[in-house]
Amino acid sequence: MEGIVADGDTVVVTGGERTLTYRPRLVTVAGGATIEHESRGGSLSSVWAADLGDRYVEVVHLGHGPLGGELVLVVPDANTVAVGDLAGGDTAGATAEWAGALDLAIGLTRPDSHILTTSGVITRDELEDFHQQLLGVLHG
Repeated sequence: MEGIVADGDTVVVTGGERTLTYRPRLVTVAGGATIEHESRGGSLSSVWAADLGDRYVEVVHLGHGPLGGELVLVVPDANTVAVGDLAGGDTAGATAEWAGALDLAIGLTRPDSHILTTSGVITRDELEDFHQQLLGVLHG
């Protein structure tokens, strides 16, 4: 994951021309651009993409998770997906929208993807297991 540093809930992606800082509900790009979902006062409704110089990134809102307005960061050339608060942690307050958002996030990964959460790095199998836990809470 060269050029990608994860520390707690923050992921910094460095490209040849600028740097992007991801947090689960707020993304900032060197130079002042900020990306937030419209439910949090931002202008993003679904997807935003940028070229950081030699690295392409996408930021998507797949649906609300435990706190609402969660963003997912995809760095295709590094096979890295940051799902923030959508996975890991407590399943209390599980909703169908959260489970749906997580299902879509799984679709953005490959079996060997680096998956970053606010709780640390997880495997795709662990992401799928958490999705099953959410579904279990919802449907017993």
